[in-house]
Amino acid sequence: MSSTTGKNSSSYDDIVRKTVVDPDSSTRPTKDQERQAREGFRALDGDERALQDRVQQALATTGAAGVTVEITRDRVTLRGRVHDPALLRTVEDAVAGVPGVETIHNQVVVGS
Repeated sequence: MSSTTGKNSSSYDDIVRKTVVDPDSSTRPTKDQERQAREGFRALDGDERALQDRVQQALATTGAAGVTVEITRDRVTLRGRVHDPALLRTVEDAVAGVPGVETIHNQVVVGS
């Protein structure tokens, strides 16, 4: 017990040793796995993967390298940054023209 806080201060490794049956076989999650856990990672089904591929191909033609795509059924969420409003409009038009896209949630920021 810590003398300053009155609470147990256990490190990750201490907790693993106390709770995992075979602690030598456990590994820490990667930074990407931690991020996915915080954001609520959801696996895409076949149709969503196909739509994501089509949307990413359309985005590749715009030159907007800083834009990422998230697919949920027929809804596309765009995130990232573009350098000017004209490029943002180009991105929106390219994604809107992809077969299967019903709704676009645009969270792209314009600026450097």
